[in-house]
Amino acid sequence: MAWFAFLGLGAIAGVLAGLLGVGGGLVLVAALAWMLPLLGVPHEAAMHAALASSLASIVLTAAASARAHAKRGSVMWPTVRWMVPGLLLGGWIGSGFAVRLPGDWLRWLVAGYCFLAAAQLLLGRRTPADGHTRPAPRGPGMSAAGLGIGAVSAVVGIGGGSMTVPLLVWRGVAPVRAVGTSSACGVAIGLASAAGYALQAPVGALPAHAVGYVYLPAAVGVAIASVFAAPYGTHLAHRLSGEALKRVFAGFLVLVGSSLLLGG
Repeated sequence: MAWFAFLGLGAIAGVLAGLLGVGGGLVLVAALAWMLPLLGVPHEAAMHAALASSLASIVLTAAASARAHAKRGSVMWPTVRWMVPGLLLGGWIGSGFAVRLPGDWLRWLVAGYCFLAAAQLLLGRRTPADGHTRPAPRGPGMSAAGLGIGAVSAVVGIGGGSMTVPLLVWRGVAPVRAVGTSSACGVAIGLASAAGYALQAPVGALPAHAVGYVYLPAAVGVAIASVFAAPYGTHLAHRLSGEALKRVFAGFLVLVGSSLLLGG
């Protein structure tokens, strides 16, 4: 039954990856934080395991989403190349910080982050009409932004979309292109952060079926299903208007943040 649950979560995560560029990480963290203690994961390690397993699964989820967006020409590869070094370093630093925090602190950080990101999207400026023709943002500033995005993403267990997407929209990029670019960036975040949670965790952090804090059945089950579901989310992203996509994204973040607070 656990495998079916992980596959179902993976399908949801895949659709969200293509639609919102977040790799489904936020919904995965909330669901896994509730599920993993039922499978024998100690309560005090459940939040760490949820974050780590979410990030590990995001590697394939984000790759599938990025591939689907790239086919539609909505991944700005110059921006990705500038951001990747910072994303990798930030993911490693952030995961090292998170493994030293109590689980309840992490829960509150993730919930608070959800509400802040939702507010930013709802109150931010409207996207310019020529967003599809703006040049891809690049330069050292994007590398520095990648460092911060990677670090925060590792702490809250996401692929960085709720920071990368608003940043690119603020730089004048159309939301659908911002989502596609964010998906590609999520691959780097997932790799560095999952490695950090696996290699920097205390010895024997989880009882079985794990590498460090990465609970392998959850990470593998979610990843398998999400790879097949991501293209459907991409299809929806290209059918929604930019402003509608932002509203969907914001509502999604509020729901996930509320579920984490109630679950605590």
